[in-house]
Amino acid sequence: MDSDQEPSGFRFHQVVKVEDIRNFGKNDNAFAVIGFASDEGVRRNKGRQGASEAPDAIRQALAKLPCHLDNEVIDAGTVICENGNLENAQTELGEQVEHILNVSATPVIIGGGHETLYGHYLGVRKFLGKDSKLGIINIDAHFDLRNDEQPSSGTMFRQIMEQDENAGYLCLGVQEFGNTKMLFDTADKLGCHYMLQQEVEAGNFQEVQRKIDAFTENHDYILLTLCTDSMMASAAPGVSAPTPLGLDPKTVQKIMTYTAALEKTISFDISEVNPRVDENGKTVKLAAYLAAETMNSFHTSVQHYMKVGR
Repeated sequence: MDSDQEPSGFRFHQVVKVEDIRNFGKNDNAFAVIGFASDEGVRRNKGRQGASEAPDAIRQALAKLPCHLDNEVIDAGTVICENGNLENAQTELGEQVEHILNVSATPVIIGGGHETLYGHYLGVRKFLGKDSKLGIINIDAHFDLRNDEQPSSGTMFRQIMEQDENAGYLCLGVQEFGNTKMLFDTADKLGCHYMLQQEVEAGNFQEVQRKIDAFTENHDYILLTLCTDSMMASAAPGVSAPTPLGLDPKTVQKIMTYTAALEKTISFDISEVNPRVDENGKTVKLAAYLAAETMNSFHTSVQHYMKVGR
């Protein structure tokens, strides 16, 4: 039975504190959830719009879930992309992410299209400085390495890899028929690491762990990002670009919780949820569960992760 007095019976809506990011004080045991309401990157990428509605929808689904965290959870509001000015919105998101990290809290960013990731990256990079080796682990069906005239939800990783010599990129769940041969060639040229969807789900998750571990070993910090269209459309229909043969959600759960348990992981985002085209809130609810699971695993030890059999 739920309780309004005993913390062990609380759900997220009973523990989350709404706070202006400008009032944040030092808190090394807090998660700060921040939304990014943007469809502009998806619009430029000619995808299905509606992801700007995701931050509020995921918050509502998360609010109903039991909270197993000892950490403080702060709702830091939402950055809104206005009048199609994506670049300004990404800069603003970056400033807020940097501030969260400066007070030793852990940013949890809820998009928005996957252009959310670039604002997320800007904040982490500014916090770390230019010399730290930053590894980005992306769970995605697509490389998002396009060379379009305007930045979009399909260009972020090319932007990062071309401008940041200390950034590394590992993409897990890449779909062979979700990317042109040119994009595979671009990934190889830029020194990106990746595993195809069928390799990730070959039945031996230890191979995925080894890939993550080897990548992490070569970087000082890890940023984790999930593009929800990486999952099979039957489980995640509410996305910009549904993927019929995408990853099983349980595989994505394993990747996210394993990566979150690593000491080098600094933050994570969940992007590309589109409530406007969702089926009975299926994708929104899945995103909320993944957010809760990932927060719950943050900076546990890998030994603990393996012991509990996640």
